[in-house]
Amino acid sequence: MPDVTVTREAAALRALRRKLTTEMPLTQRLGIRFAGAEHGGVRLRAPLAANINHRGTAFAGSLNALATLAGWATVWLILRRHDLPGQVVIQDSTVHYVRPVTGDFEARCEPPTHDAIQHLLQVVRRRGRGRIELTVTVRDRQGPGVTFKGRYVALAIEQ
Repeated sequence: MPDVTVTREAAALRALRRKLTTEMPLTQRLGIRFAGAEHGGVRLRAPLAANINHRGTAFAGSLNALATLAGWATVWLILRRHDLPGQVVIQDSTVHYVRPVTGDFEARCEPPTHDAIQHLLQVVRRRGRGRIELTVTVRDRQGPGVTFKGRYVALAIEQ
């Protein structure tokens, strides 16, 4: 008999891949691919060729979009993993461009703490909306190029 937790996780990851590739035209234009989800944080990748600027480096808007989506996907997965139907929106963010990104790049959302996740879920269930702050790092072969902090809002959906 299959482990329900493993089955639920696999279904959530398939649903996230589907959502990113079929419901978000931006991901197709920028060549964004799901790269994994470890310890509660999501990784997304994008090729430099589809995101290059006039200087031959990654376009800042593409870097910001990838970081924003990595955080969004992390919150989306948290809701799915806890069987909580909801939508996710970004409320605000700050981004720091450390250096030019010169190759294909990856955004990694730092896994939120157990306490932060529990607080988010508790508030969403009680009030219908909750917030969580996440940190994302975008890197290429040379290392970190962008640091991003975003506050996301999870909104419960009535079924």
